[in-house]
Amino acid sequence: MKFSPLFLAVTAVLSSPAAFAADTTNTAESSTNNSAETKSLKDIEVIQVKGSYFNGYKVDNANGAMRGNISLLETAQSVTVIPDTIINEQLATTLGEVLANDASLTAGSKQRNREVFNLRGFELSSSNGYLRDGHQHWSHYQQPIETLESIEVIKGPSSILYGQSGPGGLVNMVTKKPTANSIFNLGMDFDQEGSSRLTLDAGGAITTDESLRYRANLVKQDVTYQREYQDGEQRERERFLGALVVDYDINDDLLVRVHYDRTNDKAGLDTGAWLDDEGNIIGDDKTIRDMSWAFTDITVENYGVDANYIINDSWQVKFGYNEQTFERQRFESSPKKSSDFTEGDSYTSKPYDRFDDWQFKTAFIDFTGEFQLVGVDHNLLIGANYLDYYYGQLKVNGESFEYSAGQAEPPRPDISYADDDSLYTSEYDYYGIYIQDLITINQEWQIMIGGRYDKQSKTGADNESLLPKGGLLYHPSDRTTFYASYSEGFEPQSSETINDDEDLNYGMEIDAMTSKQYELGAKWQLLDDRLLLTSAIFDITKSGVLVTEYYEDDSYRTSQVGEQRHKGFEMAAQGAVTDKLFVMTSVMNLDAVYENDEQYTGKTPVDAPEWSASIWSRYELTENLAINAGAFYEGERFADNANTIVKDAYTRIDVGATYKINVSNTDINLRFNVQNLFDTDYLAGGGTSNVTVGDGRSYRLAMQVAF
Repeated sequence: MKFSPLFLAVTAVLSSPAAFAADTTNTAESSTNNSAETKSLKDIEVIQVKGSYFNGYKVDNANGAMRGNISLLETAQSVTVIPDTIINEQLATTLGEVLANDASLTAGSKQRNREVFNLRGFELSSSNGYLRDGHQHWSHYQQPIETLESIEVIKGPSSILYGQSGPGGLVNMVTKKPTANSIFNLGMDFDQEGSSRLTLDAGGAITTDESLRYRANLVKQDVTYQREYQDGEQRERERFLGALVVDYDINDDLLVRVHYDRTNDKAGLDTGAWLDDEGNIIGDDKTIRDMSWAFTDITVENYGVDANYIINDSWQVKFGYNEQTFERQRFESSPKKSSDFTEGDSYTSKPYDRFDDWQFKTAFIDFTGEFQLVGVDHNLLIGANYLDYYYGQLKVNGESFEYSAGQAEPPRPDISYADDDSLYTSEYDYYGIYIQDLITINQEWQIMIGGRYDKQSKTGADNESLLPKGGLLYHPSDRTTFYASYSEGFEPQSSETINDDEDLNYGMEIDAMTSKQYELGAKWQLLDDRLLLTSAIFDITKSGVLVTEYYEDDSYRTSQVGEQRHKGFEMAAQGAVTDKLFVMTSVMNLDAVYENDEQYTGKTPVDAPEWSASIWSRYELTENLAINAGAFYEGERFADNANTIVKDAYTRIDVGATYKINVSNTDINLRFNVQNLFDTDYLAGGGTSNVTVGDGRSYRLAMQVAF
């Protein structure tokens, strides 16, 4: 087995203690992964990275939506794909910065060094709202986006293919894959606060016959935030990421892929700003109420194997397995304000040291076949997936103390989670069997039908669900699709019965929360297939929410009658308007309300604006110089479920420019971005005691070198 010189060089770099740069921007990359799954594996998986930096706004397929390489025009569902070209242009470092490009997603709280998002107004759960390459992914941290080649936003209930999940949909993170040709990209970027990020993205054939290929990424990031603690110290973050993926073509029909990545992420805590009854920030908008010694320290590892076997010209089978371990120490000062708190008053801190251990084991097997039966074409998927969940917690509380602005900061309490001799644990597992068939009746008409059986095993919270899904697609031309679809989802309750012995319905059996969506949509390919236009009207109902009703004699009764109904429409455009102008833009109108709820009937959930919109564009002035401009709008949002506190609407303007030069056959991209160009004051996601304050104007300078 002969090894390529570049692979040997990269191996030497990766094995060096000094190697701590990583993948951010593959300025030459435009992958064609999984382009023809029914052909030979070399056609499917051997990725050629080519083309210039200035490409890649439009994506035609989304593997996560149908668990297969099916065109968006043949998908009876609203799906947005954000490609790495836009991620790189925006110099994005967090998932939230990327997801801002889809108006159907709005930001929630960012407290404790994690990000929360709402999709079509429903919060995405850390445990079931995210996928990575089709695997359920625990997302209780800021995702390392440098390993991603695209992000798929799959809208509406998606439980049929992935099991328990929320009504809003899923976010599928698609990772970069090994390449046949050699790439070696170095990047560095800085901002005005002194933050820095060093990145490496390398890949290519390991052997001369290209049957063994790899992709490696390294990142070293140091962040200094604009907000600061009350002792004057700015909040900081340190992050390291290392990732490796290796593909091996055992023969023309069988490909095996192994992957490993590790993230270390340590940051000071910022649980967000506090709002008064008028929706104004209490005190200075740069002030962090947590103590400067509060921190979170996270280590995440993923490792697993995937295989793809071509059975014959019509059938193939895919298998995947992933283990994710997530360990976190969280040393909290845990500040709490009183309901009538004003600046200068004292507030209570209740410090604790806590260790969390999450373990996610996921597996799937999919059989897919394309065949003709009674003169009708079928694209059939039959599969099963499995998840095993474990959680363990150790926690030691410290003594509470009072603190007010201007006082000397109390020292860090002498406590450690290691002194906790008890271990709280929670475990469950579930499996599901699913079937889906895309039936092509003729060139104009297609039908999509499917269903899932799902079973969860959890002490005191077993659950079984049976779900249908269906869609009808009409293609008046090969570039136009009109569709109607129906889908369902479910989320198990924490127990099988009402287990509060003081509740009047104590012992009553309760079912999983369910969701149903009706969606009508249209998709058009315009301008010689360079521009994709989409629109969708949706109506989602989430049922089975527990509602507690209180009576005059202080008794109370919990019933499973609560509902949330979210209706709205979306429009989006993505691709090339001209040979020089490229856009990604979207707008959403949302009417979200609680129904049949003792407290909140007729109210709107937190962070569910009526209107939201985004646009990001690039204009190529020359072959080497391009400019970018973007606008991100969110309408008024409520900061509490009672709808008494309103966060104002805002528009943030971002701009940037890239200049490409070539020195000794080496491409160098110089980029300068300005975020929040007009220094707009705004509040992002979060409620009255954990709202995220939008950053003021910031600058970022980057250099990306492709050898």
